[in-house]
Amino acid sequence: MRTETEYGQFCPVAKAAEIVTTRWTPLILREMICGSARFNEIHRGVPLMSRALLSKRLKELQASGVIARDGAAGSPASAYRLTPSGEALQPIILALGLWGRQWVESALDGPDWDAGVLMWDMRRRIDTSALPAGRTVMQFDYHDAPDELRRWWLVIDDDAVDLCQSDPGHEIDLYVAASVPVMAGVWIGKRSLPAALDDEEIVLVGDAGLRRSIRRWLKLSLLADAAERTHAPAG
Repeated sequence: MRTETEYGQFCPVAKAAEIVTTRWTPLILREMICGSARFNEIHRGVPLMSRALLSKRLKELQASGVIARDGAAGSPASAYRLTPSGEALQPIILALGLWGRQWVESALDGPDWDAGVLMWDMRRRIDTSALPAGRTVMQFDYHDAPDELRRWWLVIDDDAVDLCQSDPGHEIDLYVAASVPVMAGVWIGKRSLPAALDDEEIVLVGDAGLRRSIRRWLKLSLLADAAERTHAPAG
């Protein structure tokens, strides 16, 4: 007896879709492609997904040979990784993102602009080698976000990058002010960072060296990198 996710066809498109296109699965794969490995890390990237459903999807991907888990379940050392089968999906997931970037828009007044998801993604693309040695603290202020999601802090200690949603109590080296759609547009490569700075859609206040070097220490998303490589239209 077939399940509701089975198409009953031998076609490779159908068989691949049975694994890859179940609800939330492409986003789980996106998170792992971007570097998330532990359960809580993956869940931070898909906060509207229940933890029970995430656990179920991860088990399904393991059973399909797309991911593997190292370490015992529940162990602090437990982590997920893409198998060769899963790694082969990277260009497919990125191509899906490039298609969405070019052809699908989120409504500017819609609910999709989540500062938390944006900041969680940005924190793993900070190039710490382009920052001064020691601690660097940055505060991000999204004036259009709900109060509980308006302010975020990145605390960088050498190679460690921590994302805080409450004031860590350190002196701020750089303040970054923007709207979520503007920063997200820059993040995915739809908007030029220099243009957003020139138009004061993104405002930087603080250490002059950090302001000058933002294009070195803030690496854009993997999707933006893929768009640049393929010269996909920026919309």
